[in-house]
Amino acid sequence: MTIDRLPAYPLAEVLDVKHRRVETAELVLKEKRRLLEIEKEKLKEREAERDKVKAHRQDKLDQLRLSLDEGTTSDKIDQSKLYLEVVKERLAMEEKKVKDQQEQVELAEKNVEVAKNELRDKERERDKLITHKKEWTKEVKKELQVIATREEDEIGTTMFLTKMIQQKDEKRRSHEE
Repeated sequence: MTIDRLPAYPLAEVLDVKHRRVETAELVLKEKRRLLEIEKEKLKEREAERDKVKAHRQDKLDQLRLSLDEGTTSDKIDQSKLYLEVVKERLAMEEKKVKDQQEQVELAEKNVEVAKNELRDKERERDKLITHKKEWTKEVKKELQVIATREEDEIGTTMFLTKMIQQKDEKRRSHEE
């Protein structure tokens, strides 16, 4: 076996598995990030809905104050107060939706962090094996070089001995003639 033609790396299949695991972890991370963006978008929508209800409540409060300043009937005041209670409850519901969605965003962020850590671990495992392959390749090349040098020495020695024997044979033949 020559240096040009190395034997197959004995852990090649394991290295392939490590590469696939890294690729899978990258896909999982990408998906977790996509899901996080979806959750953040939902949070923005919930906040917008809450802000809309908050603004509506503030408008109604301002309207009630204006009515009080103008001196309106107590029926209209009572009606406005009741309506404000309904708006207040709706605002509380919207606040809860925002809080719940914020928890979903935080959960999605944790999932992204977990996926990042898993990817980092899998990359580390793959990189260790890649380093091992490089070291293995160096060692095999060194061993093959030693074998090749030994074979060249043996060939050289054999050629030298063959030449010497031929020269002795030629000298003997020339003496015999």
